[in-house]
Amino acid sequence: MLGLFQFLVDSVAMVCASILMAIGIGYLIVIGRFCYDQLRGVRDPEAPATSDLALPRVLLQIPVFNEPLVTEQSLRCVALLDWPKDRLRIQLLDDSTDETSARADAVAAELRIGGAVIDHVRRADRSGFKAGACAHGLTLTDEPFVAMLDADFRPPPNWLKRTVPLFLTDDRIGFVQSRCEFQNFEKNWLTRAQGLVQDGHYLVEQRSRAHAGWLFQFNGTGGIWRRATVEDAGGWSDYSLCEDLDLTVRAALQGWHGLFVSEPPIPGQVPEGIRDFRRQQRRWSNGFVQVAQKTVLPIWRSSWSLTRRVMAISLIAHQIFFPTAAIGLIAFVLGVILHGSLAPFAGMLEIIGIMTVLVALGITLPPYLALKRGTVADYVKTVASIPPLMIYLAFANGAKILQTLRGRKSTFKRTPKLDHEAATPIDAEVE
Repeated sequence: MLGLFQFLVDSVAMVCASILMAIGIGYLIVIGRFCYDQLRGVRDPEAPATSDLALPRVLLQIPVFNEPLVTEQSLRCVALLDWPKDRLRIQLLDDSTDETSARADAVAAELRIGGAVIDHVRRADRSGFKAGACAHGLTLTDEPFVAMLDADFRPPPNWLKRTVPLFLTDDRIGFVQSRCEFQNFEKNWLTRAQGLVQDGHYLVEQRSRAHAGWLFQFNGTGGIWRRATVEDAGGWSDYSLCEDLDLTVRAALQGWHGLFVSEPPIPGQVPEGIRDFRRQQRRWSNGFVQVAQKTVLPIWRSSWSLTRRVMAISLIAHQIFFPTAAIGLIAFVLGVILHGSLAPFAGMLEIIGIMTVLVALGITLPPYLALKRGTVADYVKTVASIPPLMIYLAFANGAKILQTLRGRKSTFKRTPKLDHEAATPIDAEVE
């Protein structure tokens, strides 16, 4: 009986190690593509010069819920965008139940005096959360392009002129995603770790996938959709907590593609506490799993090339890392106890260790140097904190991901936002 148990433990450990290595290979392919693009001198697409008279009408959606000061700041910021005021409609999608609505009304009235076109949209209920609010907002207007910002993101004035004209170069561009960065990334060790990972996500992963023509995701903020693309893909859906990824995949299956631009970046925020960070990561993980369950087979059956299909699936399925890592670590510890030695797992550990180092350095070091985020010593300390943080998430969120795989429904839990100017918490409520 003990021998059978040992065999099962070893088998589980090997299966988990194989999955983790497959995920690592996916990242190494992206890193390899990044290095290839760097050697070729690949640059982001440039927006064509366009006169103000030729600029299209744009709808800017800002979904909010109970975040009064951040909402005020957001409205004042977007009112400064360099775009003809008669061709920019700002749509505040406000599902709030607190003072946010009254304060937003006052700011909107003030900004309208200066010529801004602002619609303050309220719904009778919060069905569908963010996806439901965005879908409802689209029924109220007919602008051909739809920009999206979460309330804590502050675009520079030239953002729309750097991105929207790109749509005029290709009728099959479905969305343009800008690079996001995070103004509070130096707050503590957790924000530094998140900033390091997010810089890599945008500058290495997103940028490389876009340049290669592989699937890359719309991030839910800091981007613009072509309305025709949203409609052709079937509109916003609220079955997943990652409605942005879901729409990205459906649009790609309909033959649309996205563009990624690194400049100008749009500053936002990352969670400053471990509890909020864990909740945000759990929401993203569960959302990715929900999308993967619904789209892996359609992607595999599509007419895309094998490389494109494999890289698409590697993107939407990579969150399986967390439960796999948790189960694999438990199996590994049990295996060591049963064998009384690390020797049976030495080769596996060596491969996973090497891949971990290569992925961590390949994803995080190039953007850290390019963006001049700090000293080498600071980088070493920060990158060393990432593997333990991932292991923490594996055990904190792994069980929830498995429950989602079994059909458990999750509710949208919003990440609290901070006052950009004072950098102090202004909204501790989480729905």
